[in-house]
Amino acid sequence: MKLTRLTAFICLLVAAAVLICGCTGTTNTDSVPGSDSQTTTPTPTAGSVENVQVKIFHAGSLTGPFEKVKAAFEADHPGVTVLLEPAGSVDCVKKITENGKPADVLASADYALIPAMMVPDDADWYLTFAKNRMVLTYASDSKYADEITAGNWYEILARDGVRWGFSDPNSDPCGYRSPMVIQLAEGYYGDDQIFETLVGEHSAITATEEGGIYTIHAADPKPDSTTLTIRPKSVELVQMIQAGGLDYAWEYRSVAVQNDLEFIELPEEIDLSSVEFAENYATVQTEAKKGDGTTLYVGSPIVYGVTVPKIAEHPDLGLEFVEMLIGATGQEILTADGQPPIVPADGYGSVPADLQSLVSVKA
Repeated sequence: MKLTRLTAFICLLVAAAVLICGCTGTTNTDSVPGSDSQTTTPTPTAGSVENVQVKIFHAGSLTGPFEKVKAAFEADHPGVTVLLEPAGSVDCVKKITENGKPADVLASADYALIPAMMVPDDADWYLTFAKNRMVLTYASDSKYADEITAGNWYEILARDGVRWGFSDPNSDPCGYRSPMVIQLAEGYYGDDQIFETLVGEHSAITATEEGGIYTIHAADPKPDSTTLTIRPKSVELVQMIQAGGLDYAWEYRSVAVQNDLEFIELPEEIDLSSVEFAENYATVQTEAKKGDGTTLYVGSPIVYGVTVPKIAEHPDLGLEFVEMLIGATGQEILTADGQPPIVPADGYGSVPADLQSLVSVKA
C-alpha cells in the first residue's frame, strides 16, 4: 500500500512539473554561438492588433452590396473594421464638404455630385463603377397589384386611396430623379397631365417648361402625406412598402432586387438607364435646395461614383476598399445585387497609380 502511495505521489510531481513548464511558455535561446538551439517567438494574440476603423459614406441604395464588400474586406484585413454610414448622396457629400467629417471612401448614387461638389477642394479624382435604373416598386398586397403594368402605372397611382412616395429631392438622387421620370412619362405616353395629376395636386412641387426643357421646382416639396409621401432616403420607403404603409414607391432596380420587392420596369426612354436616350433625359431637370439658394440636377443616365476624399484618415485603406469594389469581388457582388458594374471602371482626374490597372482613365 505504501509503495502504491509513493508511486502515485511521484506521478503527481511529474505532472505538476510538466504543467508548470507548459504555462510559463519557456523557450530555448541561442546562448551559445553556433549552437543548434531554436528561438520560439510567441504568437501575438488578436487583442494585440490595433483596431483600425475605416469610414465609408455611401448612398443608401448601396447598402446591400457594400455590406458584402465590407465582409470581404474585413476578412482580408484582420484588425480593420469598416464602418458603413448610408444616407442620401447629397447629404453624404455635405458631411465632408460642409461639416468637415472625415471619410475614407465616398460613394454616390450620382457620380456628377463628386466633380460638382467636391473637386478640387475635397477630392482630386473619382471613378464611375456601376449603373442602375428607376423602377416602381410594390408588394403583392398593394392596391391594384394584380393590374399594374408598364403601360398603366400612372393611371394606377392616380386612383383614389392609392398611397405612393419617393425620397426627398433635396437630399437624395433617387428623390430628384423620381419626378424626372414622371415628367418624361408625359411625352412617352402622350398625356400632358401626368405630372400635375400625380405630383402637382399632392405637393408644392411644380414643373415649368421653357425652350423644350422642363424644370421641376422641388426645393420646398410639402407633400400631403396622404396620397404622396416623401422621405429623406429612398431606402426608408422600402420598409413602408413591406409594412403596408405605402402601396408604391420609386426606387432603384437594385434596391428592389435586394429587398425582394415586386417592381415595374419602365421603358428605357424614361427610366434614366440608357446612354442611348441621354439627350431625352436632359430635357428634364430638378431644382433643389443648396445652402441658402438652389441648384439644378439635369436628367442623365444613372451612374454611381466613388472617391477617397482628401480628408480621409486612412487613405491607403480607402484605396484598398475601392480596389476591391471595382475588382472581381465587387463586380460579382454588384451583379448579384441587381446593380450592373462598369467594367472596367472609368477614372477621372488624378487617379492613384494603385488603381490604374483596373481603370480606364479618361481625359
